[in-house]
Amino acid sequence: MDLFILLMAGIIVLVFGIVFGYYARQSIAQKQAGTVEARIKKKVLKAKQDSETIISNAQQKAEGILAVGKKETDGRRYELFKTEQILLKRENFLNQKVSVFEDDQKEFQKRIERVSKKEQDLEKLREESLKNLERVSNLSKEEAKKELVQNLEKIYQQEILERIRKMEREGWEKYEREAKKFLATAIQKYSLSQTQEISTSSVALPSDEIKGKIIGKEGRNIRALEKLTGVEIIIDETPETVILSCFSPIRRQVAKIALEKLIKDGRIQPARIEEQVKSAENEVIKQTQEAGEAAVFDIGIIGFDPKLIQLLGRLRFRTSYGQNVLTHSIEVAYLASALASEMGADALVCKKAGLMHDIGKAVDHQVEGTHVDIGIKILEKFGIEKEIISAMKSHHEEYPAETIEALLIQTADQISGARPGARKDTLENYLKRLKDLENIALRFPGVEKSWALQAGREVRVFVKPEEINDLEARNLARAIANQIQEELRYPGEIKVNVIRETRVIEYAK
Repeated sequence: MDLFILLMAGIIVLVFGIVFGYYARQSIAQKQAGTVEARIKKKVLKAKQDSETIISNAQQKAEGILAVGKKETDGRRYELFKTEQILLKRENFLNQKVSVFEDDQKEFQKRIERVSKKEQDLEKLREESLKNLERVSNLSKEEAKKELVQNLEKIYQQEILERIRKMEREGWEKYEREAKKFLATAIQKYSLSQTQEISTSSVALPSDEIKGKIIGKEGRNIRALEKLTGVEIIIDETPETVILSCFSPIRRQVAKIALEKLIKDGRIQPARIEEQVKSAENEVIKQTQEAGEAAVFDIGIIGFDPKLIQLLGRLRFRTSYGQNVLTHSIEVAYLASALASEMGADALVCKKAGLMHDIGKAVDHQVEGTHVDIGIKILEKFGIEKEIISAMKSHHEEYPAETIEALLIQTADQISGARPGARKDTLENYLKRLKDLENIALRFPGVEKSWALQAGREVRVFVKPEEINDLEARNLARAIANQIQEELRYPGEIKVNVIRETRVIEYAK
């Protein structure tokens, strides 16, 4: 029982403790909650005060900005207003100007109309006056004009002619001065020596004893040389010198080379002479190629065909009125090029055309036609440009000059030929007579070679022994002499020497 009472008392105390603790806890919690709420309210109040301060500051700043913006806006509005006022004034001023201009234009148009009307009235008056004049003078307008012009011509004819002559004279004098200046400049740029061998060449001997070897036993060596080369060999008292005389430069050169080789070799006899002559002929061919190459190199031209250059080299052994044709061609090329440079023409075309203007003379003894026509065919064959052919073909005025380069080639050719000592007409006639002598003999059948020797006083004719016998050789000499008498004019007499030689060769095997 006591235990139960104690238990119940404990339970009651426990329940009471729990209730008391709960209320105590609630009281404490309420106190704490009031403290937090107070702090929160305090913070909210402070935040509210801060926000009001910020809003107040912001409003003050906004009011300041609005005040500034309003002030600027008012200033701009005032400026725009002033600008608008100025533009309005200008617009009014322009409107006034336009109005005045339109009035002036209308007034000007009225004046034009009045002037046009006056012009029409004047034209009518002029026509009426002309009709009255024609009626009074019995002359039409054209007749009166013609008579007036005739009267003026009669009055001022002498003065007009004098003026025309003066202008022509002054013009020609000016052109002549310029032309002389160009020509003098071109000639001074290139001055060529005209000294050259004409019909003789000399061969230096190591001693006079060699002259006997050249003559040979009973003159067989010198006869062999003269027969094979067609050159007259003159051995006289001139110390250590032999003279070769022939109008053909090629034959003289062949004889000179052959004789120099024989002298150097020391073995001079007919068989050796024949070998050296053939060797000399080959060397002359080589020299022609070298001469052509040297000419092209000196002028400064590239691109020519080697065969064309070889033909050009042949001109080294060709003369025209005593002037070496290759030297003449080089000179023409230089002169024409210099003239072209002075006048603004094509200098390269002039160089090529000047160098090739006489190329036909390299083969004119083999081909029929003038050397100009032959030259045109040669250049066309080797594909030379048309402007070069056009420039070279008119240098003798056989063809009309088509370009200024053609006129310059013609001028340069005449300058080169007109140099003092460059050409000799009498020499050309002499060389032509010698060539004609040889050609007359060559026309007869059975003739193998024909050489004109001793300045044309002797013609040596070598015949083919298998075609002509001794009796026919005598008749041939008489026939050639008669033909020379009929065709040629010459001083003195010409000896016709027909030579028939039989040569038999056998080989021991």
